[in-house]
Amino acid sequence: MEKTTNDSCCSCADPHKTKERSGQEYKDLIHRLNRIEGQVRGIKGMVEKDAYCTDILVQVAAVNAALNSFNKVLLANHIKTCVTRDIREGKEETVDELVSVLQKLMK
Repeated sequence: MEKTTNDSCCSCADPHKTKERSGQEYKDLIHRLNRIEGQVRGIKGMVEKDAYCTDILVQVAAVNAALNSFNKVLLANHIKTCVTRDIREGKEETVDELVSVLQKLMK
């Protein structure tokens, strides 16, 4: 499913926020998630086939790196669009939300 929406952001007044993404951003994020999903299925297959522990651990590290990369892309886009727009509109609570998210990501 391809999105062809604009880069409008979430509404901070809505407790169930959504974000319309450009077609390219949507495709990039889905592509990354599909690769990660495939890597996880590969790890499951390794466990099912009694692969050696360190071989599995190396693949788990690769999935962690891919998830971190996904987070970086998503966070950068969030800051460039939603956070920037909300600050311009005087919605300072968005900064608090961003700080909270960053603290969770850095655990």
